[in-house]
Amino acid sequence: MEQRKLGTLEVSAIGLGCMGFTAAYGGQDEAASRATLDRAVELGVTFFDTAEVYGPYENEEIVGRALRPVRDRVLIATKFGFAIGDQGVGFQRTTGLDGSPANARRVAEASLARLGVETIDLFYLHRPDPAVPIEESVGGMAELVREGKVRAIGLSEVSADQLRRAHAVHPIAALQSEYSLWFRDAEQSVLPVCRELGIGFVPYSPLGRGFLTGRIRSRGDLEQDDFRAGLPRFAEENMAANLALVDRLNELAEARGGTAAQLALAWVLAQGDDVVPIPGARKIPNLEANVAAVGLELSASELAAIGEIMTGVQGARYGEREMARLAGQR
Repeated sequence: MEQRKLGTLEVSAIGLGCMGFTAAYGGQDEAASRATLDRAVELGVTFFDTAEVYGPYENEEIVGRALRPVRDRVLIATKFGFAIGDQGVGFQRTTGLDGSPANARRVAEASLARLGVETIDLFYLHRPDPAVPIEESVGGMAELVREGKVRAIGLSEVSADQLRRAHAVHPIAALQSEYSLWFRDAEQSVLPVCRELGIGFVPYSPLGRGFLTGRIRSRGDLEQDDFRAGLPRFAEENMAANLALVDRLNELAEARGGTAAQLALAWVLAQGDDVVPIPGARKIPNLEANVAAVGLELSASELAAIGEIMTGVQGARYGEREMARLAGQR
């Protein structure tokens, strides 16, 4: 497996987003999740992404139990930044944001216990808290680095200005933000700042939450508790237009002897050797297909053609609640 750098951390060129094991897409039993994690390690994946809010809490426990036997061969990233209550299920339990140093410490110590590790390899601020200056959040995280509880610090969904201010307090190893063929906003400001400051870039949802695979043809293909059913891009009024774009991508993929998903991942991987996508995969065949995309080389003309396909995507990437939360963080 090709290796890439996130700050001082060396990781596999493609990681595994573990959220889907317990959250958002319907989940699955622990045995199936552990089998997927075991297979990822066999394939050379060394970078695994989880968070306290995925479950909440359960995801870290599953990832920790599965990866404990190979702890010396893998890097685990987890996150803090949400306030979590007792009511509701899954993400419904979030009651707001909490980027305070006190919460960073609480979550880090709880995550260490759930993961069963002595040090968190990469500790992200999951979302910046508008009530807490980014300098304070990062200052609290830096204390955890000095104490040996965290190896490196990351941020998620911050602006270019916030990224600069944070990096001035403590080196930021990685910025995790949504980035794919159908959402390329990072190219406008944050990705250039990452490269200026030597910060690795970790795209989440590099397959457009599964839409770019072409396997989701209608809302009926989503499980009842799948949160994508509430996302505008998966709404009936936007589905047909977005599927037409994916069908064009699939035509190119078939000509290359691959799949739309592999072409989409290969495009993201080709954006720079400082880019480490973390597609989610609950099932082993999907994981294996994603990993195979690392070896798919695209010419400059192919990259340009692929990039031009996904223009005119219909619908916002999140619903009103999350879009308002993101807007309030800037």
